[in-house]
Amino acid sequence: MNTNLAQGLVNDLDLRTFSMRFTLRQLAYFVAAGEVGGVTLASERINISQPAISAAISQLEAEFGLQLFVRHHAQGLSLTPAGQRFLHAAKALLQQAENIHGIADEVTQSASGPLNVGWFRTLSPMLIPELCKRFMLQSPAVRLQVCEEDEATLMAKLRRAEIDLALTYAIHLTDDIAFEPLAELPIYVLLASDDPLAQRESISLFEVAAKPFIQLDMPLSKEYFLSLFMMEGLTPYIAAKFEYPETVRSFVGSGFGYSLTTARPISMVALTGKGLSYVRLQGDYPLMVLGIASLKGLRMTRAAESFVDICRALISTKDLPGMSPWR
Repeated sequence: MNTNLAQGLVNDLDLRTFSMRFTLRQLAYFVAAGEVGGVTLASERINISQPAISAAISQLEAEFGLQLFVRHHAQGLSLTPAGQRFLHAAKALLQQAENIHGIADEVTQSASGPLNVGWFRTLSPMLIPELCKRFMLQSPAVRLQVCEEDEATLMAKLRRAEIDLALTYAIHLTDDIAFEPLAELPIYVLLASDDPLAQRESISLFEVAAKPFIQLDMPLSKEYFLSLFMMEGLTPYIAAKFEYPETVRSFVGSGFGYSLTTARPISMVALTGKGLSYVRLQGDYPLMVLGIASLKGLRMTRAAESFVDICRALISTKDLPGMSPWR
């Protein structure tokens, strides 16, 4: 069976037939009768009542304006020339329909095919390599593609179906986004390792608000951190704004100022080689919730489900790949 036969249906009949009403079941009943040359034998073969098969054939003939069979009073049915061509085309379409089911089963039941995952930019260097490594070892048939963005862009890509999943924070989630929380992350004050406050167990915003603040300038993230100052009635002295976390870390490591972060890498050194210190922020502030976001109502493929399983296994409040333990 090949697709040329299916194409024959388009050539032999008319494109208008595709807007008409007929079903794959009707085609299957017709094929059964055409192959055995009779309704009675077809009924026994596929265990469907004779009236149902006869009705399906009549409906197809009426729908397409064709006589598919010559009825013989005592000898069953024989295909007309048009019926023979229709039989080949119908069998091809049924085979294609079966192929479509096979593709769907492959996607939903086995971890294979494409998977597009987005990551929040501050997490990419720490969490993502280990997650991807574990996932690809477990699901080698998946074609994994990844991208890193800010939270707002990740949500937009989910809505446009450009990515299947997003590993991000629960910030300003809307009703069309499903979110599974995996870990709660505390807030740290990021300081140069030689800062006088670097050895403290914790620091309040009141102690640093007058110092130069190096802001991570990404949508939603910056609003979250600025809201902490607003809760205390403070106005930070924003000395610099950078889109990339490593630039923020380098400026802080040089002693230019401080920043706020929830990502605490194992490495306590900026790209410049300068030491860094992460000190817990004092205060009763809402913790950042890290998890997996997806488009609500969209059924996950088996590949996506497998990736979520890896995230559940590796990510928790007390243990995140590439990040120092919560303290």
